[in-house]
Amino acid sequence: MLRPKLFQVFPTDEYKVYLYYDNGEIKLYDCAWILKEGGVFEKIHDISVFKEICTIMNGTLAFDISLVRDPYLCIDICPDTIYEDSVKCGADILSA
Repeated sequence: MLRPKLFQVFPTDEYKVYLYYDNGEIKLYDCAWILKEGGVFEKIHDISVFKEICTIMNGTLAFDISLVRDPYLCIDICPDTIYEDSVKCGADILSA
């Protein structure tokens, strides 16, 4: 089965990210696990930085830690992981 294409992300104040796919699916991925990780992940422990640099790179949820949109200098999360580990949201989330 082919995974749908991620085309938009929207980070929240709770270290979660809404994922919008080209097949109409809206999913919510919990990134709270990042707070337990050190190293490169420490750069996104601050919620304002997390939200500011959250984007799509390399076809998946990513964090543009270089601030120059370099696909080699980002933190990107496996697209299968974010798709499988996220929770499906209803269309009513758009009106929230």
